Amino acid sequence: MKAAIRQRAAELGFDDCRFTTAAPPASAEKFQDWLAQQQHGEMAWLERNADKRVEPQKVLPGAKSVIVLAVSYVASGEWRVMSDQQPPATHNSTLITHNFPSVIARYAQFADYHDVLAEKLKLLTAFVDALGDASTKSLWYVDTGPVLERDFAQRAGMGFVGKHTNLISRRLGNWIFLAEILTTLELAPDAPEKNHCGSCTRCLTACPTNAITAPFQLDARRCISYLTIELKGAIPVELRPAIGHRIYGCDDCLAACPWNKFAREGQLMRAHARKDLAAPDLLELLALDAAGFKARFAGTPMLRTKRRGLLRNVCVALGNVGEATALPALTRAADDPEPLIAEHARWAVAQIEARCKGH
Repeated sequence: MKAAIRQRAAELGFDDCRFTTAAPPASAEKFQDWLAQQQHGEMAWLERNADKRVEPQKVLPGAKSVIVLAVSYVASGEWRVMSDQQPPATHNSTLITHNFPSVIARYAQFADYHDVLAEKLKLLTAFVDALGDASTKSLWYVDTGPVLERDFAQRAGMGFVGKHTNLISRRLGNWIFLAEILTTLELAPDAPEKNHCGSCTRCLTACPTNAITAPFQLDARRCISYLTIELKGAIPVELRPAIGHRIYGCDDCLAACPWNKFAREGQLMRAHARKDLAAPDLLELLALDAAGFKARFAGTPMLRTKRRGLLRNVCVALGNVGEATALPALTRAADDPEPLIAEHARWAVAQIEARCKGH
């Protein structure tokens, strides 16, 4: 059955497929401690379903196995980068000229992976169920279910959790989406992966906000991905300068990982790239109204920030990299009916004016 599932997964475009048991993850206690320290910030959903995350039987009663799947989101030839080099910030960045280009996390420069993977996971889950009998039940998730997916992936031999707390595959690097199928089928587990970080600390030193407080420890409240995506209110003033011109997520710790020299292009995401999101102009984004925002980002992960969240981030980015030419647009944004946007626009105006005076 494992061979048949692997073959079907490959046919559907998954880049790796591994198996482990549905026993509770060994990291359950560390996860609960992390929550107790409030390092998850405002991500209350992590706390609400914490009991399910540490006990798969509460997710799918009778679960015996977890099928872990990976999909690479590396563009063709893009990550043949040696470990002592920093890869380019965006797709074809040398070909793009904007007044004030922005940086969007690589995974978000595609159609929403939740939708892309869901279509394939439904088919694979039906295939898994058909291998069993009438009592067989399976549940699939793409980053949305109460599953500690990185822990299952490491136990299944997919890769190892690096010091930046993301999964690293020795075959795919760390530019991968994870998905899983919990099933009542009993499938022989694969051998777990060992950690291969060694003495490397590149991801720790690469983090602009020192959110990786120690190896394998992340304070999400300082992470730029959290600040620009998950945080719904104002970005702490003291952390705004470190955000630079990033407006959705951050790839710095991932980009620093030497294992990316083994990264290879995935099959599934290739057709879903959004080249218009490689480095959109900050002033162009600041001009978006509600309808324009929805039209621009429909079908992408960025829709979840809503206009207020994205333009908040755009204002911070302009405050960090903008020049006097950005002041008229920011002054208009300072009168935006949305208080969150207006406050960050006023901050950006003050930052630019201070730089202009300094010159």
